[in-house]
Amino acid sequence: MEIIVGITGASGSVYGTRLLRRLRDSGLARTHLILSRSGERTAYLETGLLAADIRSLASHSYPHEDIGCRLASGSYQTAAMVVAPCSIHTMSAIANGISSNLMIRAADVILKERRKLILLVRETPLHLGHLRTMAALAEMGAIIMPPVPAFYHNPKTIEELVDHTIDRVLDLLGIPAPDAHRWNPK
Repeated sequence: MEIIVGITGASGSVYGTRLLRRLRDSGLARTHLILSRSGERTAYLETGLLAADIRSLASHSYPHEDIGCRLASGSYQTAAMVVAPCSIHTMSAIANGISSNLMIRAADVILKERRKLILLVRETPLHLGHLRTMAALAEMGAIIMPPVPAFYHNPKTIEELVDHTIDRVLDLLGIPAPDAHRWNPK
């Protein structure tokens, strides 16, 4: 399975890096990373990871500016794209078809080819323009998945909170984690 992972400059770069690790460790997907310049900076500030460290987690990586690479064409077969985290800027550009960089163009291709686009939108609070943009994207077929933590699995660490969200992303990709915590009231 070919999966595109985008990491933008929104806070929460740990979601993108953890998703890359989990997909790599599953052995069930080849990943194609698009890391924005602001994503590089935020990831370093939040995790201490350099861009090279993040790129090493992916099967392939592409410059954010490489609008002519294979991910920019619907003829290249990918199963899905996850933008984790997804900034409001990127979300808005995707919704309006403003393909000014590879991240947005790849998402546009995913939508036009009716493939799965999952956006872990990281912003709060949301104003009406954000909500309308999310609604427009949902109407286009995107899955809007703000990384809102659940607590029924009694997380003890931040990693457990992050992993629970990533487990849900893996479910949506059709690669369920065998050890994912599931709602199971006693």
